Amino acid sequence: MNDHSFTKGAIAALPLVIGFLPVGIAFGIIAREMGISLFYSVLMSSVVYGGASQFMMLNMFAKGLGFFEIIFATFVINFRFFVMSLSMNQLLKKVPKRWKTLLSLGTTDETFAVASINNTKPNVYYLGGLFLTSYVSWILGTLTGALLSTIIPSNISESMSIALYALFIGLLIPAVTTSWKLGLLAVMSMMLNGLFSGWLLINSGWSMLFSTLLGSLIGVFVFKGGKQHD
Repeated sequence: MNDHSFTKGAIAALPLVIGFLPVGIAFGIIAREMGISLFYSVLMSSVVYGGASQFMMLNMFAKGLGFFEIIFATFVINFRFFVMSLSMNQLLKKVPKRWKTLLSLGTTDETFAVASINNTKPNVYYLGGLFLTSYVSWILGTLTGALLSTIIPSNISESMSIALYALFIGLLIPAVTTSWKLGLLAVMSMMLNGLFSGWLLINSGWSMLFSTLLGSLIGVFVFKGGKQHD
């Protein structure tokens, strides 16, 4: 049963792998083009494990910003993972803390979305298969890109980063088809992010954090007393 659940989770991660690999390859290529060694490129993907924040780190590195500025900005843009981990913690109340700690390290926007949509009662082994498969594919993508950095033309590598946005859209559309409320929350979060960053001129990292928190708060009332598929 446990092996079956782990395999099921790994299979559920395959759509994410399709998105993670090209984005990871693009990151590996760009990192090497900026003079970051193969070891540190792969280490960054292994430790940070955040597509948007890692590309932001490369951009800040290219602009010559300081070490602490990059660390703080990365912390801000990745702070949403704390919110997601808290949500996962509520679904795994009876799971030992050691398992929760390991699973929290594999939480990303994409894995959280798949776990929330496809698994109303998360199983530790299912989540292990989902998270581990996604994590390994991201690292392999980075390693592949770093190794192929001298072969792939720069104009192609730059265009590959659009796969990150395509991946988000690919996750959103199936969810919206099963619940119009999820689509409403996505639109509202997008509008909040546009308000914070466009009108109030808040930093993109803080803007994403505020819109995520407010969107989650709105979601509590939207789904209160009802099922997700209503």
